[in-house]
Amino acid sequence: MKKQNLKNTQYLSGPEILKEMNISWSKEMSKETKDDYQKVSRVIPEIEWPFFAPYIKAINILKKDMNAVILAHNYQTPEIFHCVSDIKGDSLQLAKEAGNVEADIILQCGVHFMAETSKLLNMDKTVLIPSMKAGCSLAESITGNDVRKLREKHPNIPVVTYVNTSAEVKAESDICCTSSNALEIVNSFDSEEIIFLPDEFLALNVAKETKKKIIMWKGRCEVHEEFTPEEIIEFRENEPGVKVIAHPECSPDVLEESDFSGSTSAMINWVKDNQPEKVLMVTECSMSDNISVENPNVEFVRPCNLCPHMKTINLQNILESLWNKEHEVTIDPEIAIKAKQAVNRMIEL
Repeated sequence: MKKQNLKNTQYLSGPEILKEMNISWSKEMSKETKDDYQKVSRVIPEIEWPFFAPYIKAINILKKDMNAVILAHNYQTPEIFHCVSDIKGDSLQLAKEAGNVEADIILQCGVHFMAETSKLLNMDKTVLIPSMKAGCSLAESITGNDVRKLREKHPNIPVVTYVNTSAEVKAESDICCTSSNALEIVNSFDSEEIIFLPDEFLALNVAKETKKKIIMWKGRCEVHEEFTPEEIIEFRENEPGVKVIAHPECSPDVLEESDFSGSTSAMINWVKDNQPEKVLMVTECSMSDNISVENPNVEFVRPCNLCPHMKTINLQNILESLWNKEHEVTIDPEIAIKAKQAVNRMIEL
């Protein structure tokens, strides 16, 4: 293979990169990628593998050549999550691991705020995101100016900001949190009142478990807000014996109809530990595919709610982002200093 020129000025598309690297589907590649396919054979039809395999091989070669590491969120599709990622997990896991990365390049297979978090913890490294369309309805629901106005309205009240926010919003906050540690962080403050931003449903669910008064914002995840208690009841009627586990970005009414609620990592661990015969994970659909790979004895009843932002990332634009060093994430240094403090406080707690 011709070694990739890290100073390429000519943009190459995915198919052009495969041609440049002399990688194409063949019987030899079928044997070579057999182990990778076995990981995902339960969720990816065999007829699709000849398209995925060349990209997987090219990405895995290229990231070594470039001293790059790929971070993938649980909502990524199985061929990304299981076949090209080096570090995978929920927002908190990825934030913690990002701070320990030694590679020169970090490619974030997640939404933009996750890539920003990786950059905050690695200002001296190149951070790439395959798709600039990988946004987030929560992150887009609030700005730094909104937080400043809230502080003026509620002076001396601590601001806890969900990690699903821009660096600008994090910079105006006292500390960040994720769904897995939100209650712990809220309770860590002496103040009887907490400003909790921006997820309204997560705030409502935290408020039910703390004695503190929670000042909320009306941001919502466009995936989780679509689930309804009526839908859960219907699933139970159609799938006798199903266990329902829900993410706390869902409404309190949905959580009340569930057998368990918790963060992405908590949901994964619940399935691993309990091994139910049948489970409905009330969250982004691809997570069920990814977790089913490691839990072959569990039947997953799949809801159809997909994150349209996560799904803008695919193998082709991962390869294009690496080869062309495209879509680099940058943050104003003054914002970065303050935002990093809020993230570090979360990690260190």
